[in-house]
Amino acid sequence: MHFATDPAQHHVESGPYDTLETRDRVLSDWTPWYDPEKSWWLEKSPVNLTRMRLYQQLFPMSQFVVILRHPEVVAAAVSKWVDAPAGELVAHWQAAHRQLLADLPFLHAVCVLRYEDFCERPKATIAGLHAFLDLRSEPGEDVEQVRNGNLDYPNPAGLTEDLADWGYGPEGRVDPWTAVVQHPLRAIRETTETALAGR
Repeated sequence: MHFATDPAQHHVESGPYDTLETRDRVLSDWTPWYDPEKSWWLEKSPVNLTRMRLYQQLFPMSQFVVILRHPEVVAAAVSKWVDAPAGELVAHWQAAHRQLLADLPFLHAVCVLRYEDFCERPKATIAGLHAFLDLRSEPGEDVEQVRNGNLDYPNPAGLTEDLADWGYGPEGRVDPWTAVVQHPLRAIRETTETALAGR
């Protein structure tokens, strides 16, 4: 729980890892895990939140899907595995959200969603993801079976600032918010926004 607060872990273009050697190493490490017949390769690690700018530089056709979750709830969830004070964990996720906001202008293809919206409108969220990734398949009928894990933490606390850019407030408050969709192709962008809105 230091990747968002440690400046050395914020990897960007023109940094020390922006090299062909790094690209080849990442590709070599990841390739055995992927099916070459699939349209997309997926790598899901929270630390990637601070490395998207580097990945975009190394792999120019990269597209990023970011799924946010209220920092207080994330802090409560990770406290089961991380031995740190609750306030420190919340502060880390607040820093991660601030870093994402600062990096957005540099990213060409990114879709930022919220876990809470997925739980509330799973079919529209998955349809939006399919549109963003230009997948032709439709979400399955079982999509409606989504359990809201935030309910496991009924009294979240510790937010020291209002994260209005993401629609998050103190004590687990989740306000109305519109997903962020950036894509160089207007057709993809508009189709994604329409799908996410449930239209």
